[in-house]
Amino acid sequence: MFVRFPRRLFMFHLLGFTFAACQSPKEFEGNLTVGVINYGGGEQIINQYAKFNSYLGEKTNAYIQLEPVFNENRAIERLQARAWSLVFAPPGLAAIAIAHYQYVPLFPLIGISNLRSIFVVRKDNPISDLKQLEGKIVALGQLGSATGYYFPLYNLYGTTLAQILFAPTPKAALELVAQGKAIACAVSEAELSVYGSQLTPTEFRILFKDPHYVPLGVVLIGPNVERNRQEFIRKVMSDSPSDLAQEVGYVPNGQIPDYKYMISLVDRVSSISSKLQKKPVRLF
Repeated sequence: MFVRFPRRLFMFHLLGFTFAACQSPKEFEGNLTVGVINYGGGEQIINQYAKFNSYLGEKTNAYIQLEPVFNENRAIERLQARAWSLVFAPPGLAAIAIAHYQYVPLFPLIGISNLRSIFVVRKDNPISDLKQLEGKIVALGQLGSATGYYFPLYNLYGTTLAQILFAPTPKAALELVAQGKAIACAVSEAELSVYGSQLTPTEFRILFKDPHYVPLGVVLIGPNVERNRQEFIRKVMSDSPSDLAQEVGYVPNGQIPDYKYMISLVDRVSSISSKLQKKPVRLF
């Protein structure tokens, strides 16, 4: 088997890496583009997906192009263009892809199964419920984030805020609260646990916890892939070695999570998205 694996890094909005396999089954030909969000923008993503892409290329006789993007906004652009054949999608992005762009879930991603969205304030802040955020500055995550964007905006529906600050990372959102630039921020419980202790001497407390669990992210296959080929790719990925699947973060025999509630949040929040940059921000 001969595998062609160029590693040129293009410093644009996305990166492309192509894998080819020559001695492989002849069921299918053509290209498959694998989309993934690479928040850090580092080149380690190449190594993480190298074995998987080589395996997928060999089994499908296809050229496999890895296309990382740096944030959810760019990912949504690629979904709109139907540019990705396969997507390793976090829950917010997955809901958009399923609801609006005809992507189909194949496998759950490895992740925290009981993830929940929370609002966080400084421990010395006296406010006790979400209604008291009326007229205040709140920090949220980026478009596409389940715990930092969709769940909190849904919970704030009907509120008027002075301003929304969109933080690039959960740690940055917590920093805005620690610095007094925002009265509250939205993150996940896991993110508060990881980053909260890094911002001492500031202490945080949970103002509000959404009662719904965030579904796991999923591997999606795009509408640009023919139906029979979709099923073949599903089988190839299902039969992949367990260590290879774990390396890129999916569960070959896992149950697809229920996205009905997540999709309803995305649709509701989409109806007010045009107002989020205004001051004040009227969330209704």
